[in-house]
Formats: sequence, C-alpha cells, structure tokens
Amino acid sequence: MELLFFAYRDFVGDPDRILAQYGFGRAHHRVLHFVDRYPGLTIAELLDILRITKQSLNRVLKDLIEQDYIVQKTGTSDRRQRLLFCTDRGTALAGDLIRVQTHRVTRALAEPAPGAGEGGALSAQNFLLAMIEPEERAAVRRLMARRARSAA
Repeated sequence: MELLFFAYRDFVGDPDRILAQYGFGRAHHRVLHFVDRYPGLTIAELLDILRITKQSLNRVLKDLIEQDYIVQKTGTSDRRQRLLFCTDRGTALAGDLIRVQTHRVTRALAEPAPGAGEGGALSAQNFLLAMIEPEERAAVRRLMARRARSAA
C-alpha cells in the first residue's frame, strides 16, 4: 500500500509542478485530460466520470474557460446540452501533462526487476517502486522495512 501511495504521489507530482505555473490544480488536470481525450464531452458525462459535484466542476470549468483552455458549445440535437472542447492552448497543456506522466510510466516499465535475469518480469511491487523518484526509493524502502520489522 505504501508503494502505491508513493508511486501515486510522484505520478501526480510531475503535472502538479506544471499546473502550479498556471495557478491550476489537480481538478483542472482531470477536466483538461478528459475533455482533451473526448472532445464534445457533455457536462453530465464529465460529472459522471469525475464523480464530483456540479458546483466543484463549475469552479474549475470557469477558470479553464476564462483562460481560454476550454470552450463550451451548445449541443446540436439538444440545445440544453453544453459540449466541452479544448482550445489549441488547452490541447497543448493537456499534452504537456500527459507527456510527463507517460515518461514516468515508460521509465518505470523499462527498469529491470531486481534479482531477475535478462528479460525478467516486472512485479507490481517493483513497478510501483520504479514509479517513485529514484532519490526517494531508499527512504521508502527503509520505511517499509521498519513496518515489516514491527510486524515480525
């Protein structure tokens, strides 16, 4: 469980640093990600995907629309629908965010499994450890060893 926590922390930490430069947070990232990947997504679909309140989504959407990252269009068959699309600026930012996360996953998958011969399989534990910043791995291992010792 600790490995999952630390892997997630570093996985989202990469885009967090980029988003901070824009004054955005993780909610902005999630909205940008899905709107970029699924152009024409409705507000209702996005609410269902993200499982957040309409009020929370409206705050984030307001930021992204006002700063020209997302545009909202009226539905063609149902004029009550609001369809969401990334602008060129939004697509570029979403691309930057996914690139850093893809790089981290690709790097983790490329790391050889400790103790495995050439072509050795990467276990879930080794994959999660590889997702963590290399300079942080020793501290995570020490923390986990402490728990293992106390359980024994």
